[in-house]
Amino acid sequence: MKKAVVVMDPSDNVATALKELKKGETIPIEVGAKTINITPLEDIQFGHKIALRNIEPSEHVRKYGEVIGAATQKIKQGEHVHVHNVEGLRGRGDKK
Repeated sequence: MKKAVVVMDPSDNVATALKELKKGETIPIEVGAKTINITPLEDIQFGHKIALRNIEPSEHVRKYGEVIGAATQKIKQGEHVHVHNVEGLRGRGDKK
């Protein structure tokens, strides 16, 4: 079976979709040595991110083991993670 998402590092709190994910489908996701099941709360396009767990406002969003931004609002497990709920931190002198 082809993987639906990729998680590169166990510290990641998002996964990247390798195919379009449909709202309500159960997706097994390998995170380190374990497998978790996530149900998308909405359709998520190929290449976009899905939350592996709840992410609190201002919490760092981690992808590929790196911080890629901070949540601008609460993000629920299974929710689409994109520019509408994450702000970039790279290259900014005012945020770290």
